Amino acid sequence: MLKNSKVTLGLPHSDPVTESVADLLTLAEPLDYKSSRMSIGLSPGAQPAMGKGLLPSPGDEEGRPAWNSKLQYILAQVGFSVGLGNVWRFPYLCQKNGGGAYLVPYFILLILIGIPLFFLELAVGQRIRRGSIGVWNYVYPQLGGIGVSSLMVCGFVGLYYNVIIGWSIFYFFQSFQYPLPWAECPIRVVNGSQAIIEPECEKSSATTYFWYRQTLNITSTIEDSGGLNWKMTLSLFAAWLIVCLAVIKGIQSSGKVTDRDIYTYSTYVFIDCVVRALNANGLTAVVYQTGMTKHLFLQL
Repeated sequence: MLKNSKVTLGLPHSDPVTESVADLLTLAEPLDYKSSRMSIGLSPGAQPAMGKGLLPSPGDEEGRPAWNSKLQYILAQVGFSVGLGNVWRFPYLCQKNGGGAYLVPYFILLILIGIPLFFLELAVGQRIRRGSIGVWNYVYPQLGGIGVSSLMVCGFVGLYYNVIIGWSIFYFFQSFQYPLPWAECPIRVVNGSQAIIEPECEKSSATTYFWYRQTLNITSTIEDSGGLNWKMTLSLFAAWLIVCLAVIKGIQSSGKVTDRDIYTYSTYVFIDCVVRALNANGLTAVVYQTGMTKHLFLQL
């Protein structure tokens, strides 16, 4: 048929409409042959079965939530990375395992293993856009157990850190008192009139006594189980409630909160830098010099 030939369409109850073939081709939707897939032995409209050698492409999950911007993604990664392990756990392990000697194998393993695995995880997640179990099933179905193992590890880590978060919540509310309950040893009244300092606290310290007797409520002997520590129970419940709300909202909620509160986050970073600078200003004291020496220098 010639390019500019005319086609007459006979429509009922209307006049004949004449259009050119070029006009009809112009109105046709273009086909994306790169994204097209060939289904063999399937009826029109049928979807290929899962788990039978036909793996879906990453773009099939159109409902998968995604980040709205690169800044949102970067801030969310910083929020997930900077936590108790950096602020509290790492200095403790560094001081306990030789100070500066601990940093030598740490940086070696960080460069050779830690950073490559971190970027590999980010790249795989951005390419396949699935969870830990779905990623390994996509790579090879028989490797799905690796994703299940990583999920179990995350669960155990969540149990471990949520207890610490519960302690932090308890101390947060206790810090509104004046004077602080762990600033001085409690006073015990003997014989109805005589006031003495708690002997156990006097032998150790006020902070140690408050930690073991007030916070954890540890009994004197292992045979005595004690009652329910309702203060820590409520604190732990509040910590898990925060986790459940974050999981229900999904990953987009964390990104939206981070994007909305970018100035708040920047203010927090600024305050943290100021506090660290003030602490560094006191390094001239002997006690701070001793602490930094044990923390950073080699202990053979």
